[in-house]
Amino acid sequence: MSEDDDDLAATITWGELLAEAVGRLRRAGHPEVEARWIVEEAGGFEGEELEVGLAEPVTERALVRFDTMLARRETGEPLQYVLGRWGFRSLDLAVDRRALIPRPETEVLVEVALGELDRLGAGERSVRVVDLGTGSGAVALAVAAERVRTEVWATDRSADAVALARENLAGLGRAAARVRVVEGDWFAALPNELRGTVDVVVSNPPYVADGDDVDPVVRDWEPHDALFAGPDGLRDLRRIVAEAPAWLAPGGALVVELAPTQAAAVAGLMVAAGLVEARVVADLAGRDRVVVGVSPPA
Repeated sequence: MSEDDDDLAATITWGELLAEAVGRLRRAGHPEVEARWIVEEAGGFEGEELEVGLAEPVTERALVRFDTMLARRETGEPLQYVLGRWGFRSLDLAVDRRALIPRPETEVLVEVALGELDRLGAGERSVRVVDLGTGSGAVALAVAAERVRTEVWATDRSADAVALARENLAGLGRAAARVRVVEGDWFAALPNELRGTVDVVVSNPPYVADGDDVDPVVRDWEPHDALFAGPDGLRDLRRIVAEAPAWLAPGGALVVELAPTQAAAVAGLMVAAGLVEARVVADLAGRDRVVVGVSPPA
């Protein structure tokens, strides 16, 4: 406890705050385990440190942070936004309302994209990847972190999302030197000299139909521009599929995330656009989630 906090005359411990958070979250209908995450974030605890620190007094600054976070969660704000960060594969990303919350389904998208890079020899040569609609930067940064011979371009038409992705890029370490985050509408954000040279185009675009029922938490808190895509949810997927062949290198792959009901339609769009070997990949729950199309060889 610093001298600046002595005037608190702290008598509240982290254990007492944890108990308070459990009770308040239970009454709000949220899982009790979230109380621990909020206390850990407010107190700067990691892993087993909280068990040791439960008897420690709480500083005034930490108490204010705890109260603010807990109140936000009680109103229904997603836990990820309340914490301000969330895990995605090996990354710890800053997350807020500027972009969608990274989800497990999108980790499958990354896994498929990495498989395509390996097919193209990412272990033996440098490869080029474009992540369209990068949002928080989750996909682009995961690819860069997990394949060291990648040059990654990440695009988003939202200036707010680009700013968030760049904040996450700053924390990536050495791999950040191989990533460029640019603002613009899908492929229009890229320099023209990249045409015909991209090994993998990967995207988690908006794919919710305008009239679909959406979880109220998602609808009320996450950015609509990153969710909704016209009457059938295919507006952006159609554009990406139509434009991708001009940007892909021979044998390169387009890898997109979508709703399970859209998989067959998007596979058909890929074949119609001249891609071959269009295939569907299921997520961890067994639902069609990713479609891959491959550019014809030279």
